[in-house]
Amino acid sequence: MAKLKWKGGALIAPVPPAMVSCGSEDAGNCNIITVAWTGITNTVPPKTYISVRPSRHSYNIIKDSGEFAINLTCASLVRHADWCGVYTGAKVDKFERCGLTKEAASEISCPLIAESPLSLECKVTDIIPLGSHHMFLADIVAVDVDESLMDKEGKLRLDKAGLVAFAHGEYFALGEKLGSFGYSVKKKKKKGHASPKKKSDSKNV
Repeated sequence: MAKLKWKGGALIAPVPPAMVSCGSEDAGNCNIITVAWTGITNTVPPKTYISVRPSRHSYNIIKDSGEFAINLTCASLVRHADWCGVYTGAKVDKFERCGLTKEAASEISCPLIAESPLSLECKVTDIIPLGSHHMFLADIVAVDVDESLMDKEGKLRLDKAGLVAFAHGEYFALGEKLGSFGYSVKKKKKKGHASPKKKSDSKNV
């Protein structure tokens, strides 16, 4: 397959169009910023990041408070996520305009988005200037999960959340499941092997 050679660019896809909430009721500066540059950086301790342009309204809110929440976006929230990524919180109350519900977090002062199926409560540990964006590296101090995503065995079924992805300027609903972690090396059960017969108590005559 022939490939074209382009200059280096930010072209990783898909990425999560996460709705990041910040600010607090006490400070009167609650806001939502939609961020695609986010992900996991470490498992133990659990760490994440968001990269934000210093010119964005939420930048100083997060920098001053040292806190934010990553709220995952499902299909029913994708229009709100797009809207929050276009308009600035300096001129409009995004929670009110989008009809979203503020939900109290357990470990941070900024509100969660109640309509989001899963939220990560984060505390900033480092701010790393990278160029156009600054990275807020943070500890994940709590995870808030919609109880409807838990099955009878207590397992998280995030596949039932209807999450969406962002790829090259477009939003997509996650589709068909192709496998689970480790499925490529999992041994298949052999077919055609009958279970061993039990010995009879009586002797053949």
